[in-house]
Amino acid sequence: MDGDEQHDSTYIAKGELRGNARAVRPKDAATLLIVRHGGREPRVLMGKRAASHKFMPNKFVFPGGRVDPGDSRIVPPHDLHPEVMKRLCRGCSETKARALALAAIRETYEETGLVIGEPHTPTLKTRSPQWADFLQHDINPRLDVLHLIARAITPPYRNRRFDARFFMIDAEHIQGEIHERPQGSGELLDLHWVGLSRARQMDQLPHITRSVLQELERRLRAGEGPEGRGPFVYMRYGKSVIDSI
Repeated sequence: MDGDEQHDSTYIAKGELRGNARAVRPKDAATLLIVRHGGREPRVLMGKRAASHKFMPNKFVFPGGRVDPGDSRIVPPHDLHPEVMKRLCRGCSETKARALALAAIRETYEETGLVIGEPHTPTLKTRSPQWADFLQHDINPRLDVLHLIARAITPPYRNRRFDARFFMIDAEHIQGEIHERPQGSGELLDLHWVGLSRARQMDQLPHITRSVLQELERRLRAGEGPEGRGPFVYMRYGKSVIDSI
């Protein structure tokens, strides 16, 4: 049994039935919390999902999305921190672990227009149209500065399900100007930097987004580095489970 099969049997298949049918298999996804320091408190980039979205419409979330096949074909100059890699590999290969981290950076670029990485010679080459657009800025994605802070699997009774990993990065790793209202694909509306105290009070927050915000605040207060562990939220036999990663 390989890592991915073990992952599925441990967290997905057991007891996950939706009505009389087996639950939809969750798709791998990644989300990025970009933290901007300075001022009275840290701020995090958030946006509102369009009303036309079938998954979490009109909800305020962090940029992110599903893993693309091209994400597994990019090998950045700077790899994941060893502890982050170790925790990501709980049930998956190192290749998929990197793909998850890269998906967070790529999806953030597509949704916000922000390029996260560092100038590097030579710039990576790829046939992936999504990554070709990113790499045209002569910036290579950088994985060693990502922190893994949480993981969550959408409950089995949902029609659309994701196995999402939540990463955190400092805004200092954004290349170019950090606009107050960055522009992207239009998938996320009303993009802006939100103070953590205000973010907690927003009404249209998914439950998991609120939980991840709480974990972000805890980590920032504690000054935890990439070695810090975080919550892993999923359901087993119809009950919510909070494990750790």
